[in-house]
Amino acid sequence: MSSSGRKKAPVYQKLQQLRSVTNSTAVNKTSILVDASRYIEELKEKVDKLNQESGTSQISTSQNPLPMQVTVETLEKGFLINVLLEKNCPGLLVSILETFEELGLDVLDARVSCEDNFQLEAIGGEQQGNAEGIDAQMVKQAVLQAIRKWSENSQQD
Repeated sequence: MSSSGRKKAPVYQKLQQLRSVTNSTAVNKTSILVDASRYIEELKEKVDKLNQESGTSQISTSQNPLPMQVTVETLEKGFLINVLLEKNCPGLLVSILETFEELGLDVLDARVSCEDNFQLEAIGGEQQGNAEGIDAQMVKQAVLQAIRKWSENSQQD
């Protein structure tokens, strides 16, 4: 086998492997790569859809672009709440903790960083007399509302 033949064989094998992974029926290199590109886009869309369904929210308002991520997961007895904002947000922690109190959630464990950005990971457990009717979506919406209120108030200052 010639030198170029030995170089082409691994490339051909990789293309065939890519073809099978992406369920492509194409036979030439360009078509296989186009199919692979489409497949990757489909996977990205699926990931975005799954993130939305699991309660992940990437929000940016038109008035005040405040890139953030808020996730709430249901635990056996309470919720795991994650909040990430790309900037330092003095006073936001107080607003979120007040929201927890309004919802009847006790903070069982928390980690907070407010240095370069705002990062909160908290486990909120439902108070004894308030074990009914709170779900992850309600907690998420309440936290998002607290962030919006804080943002509006901090703009006015």
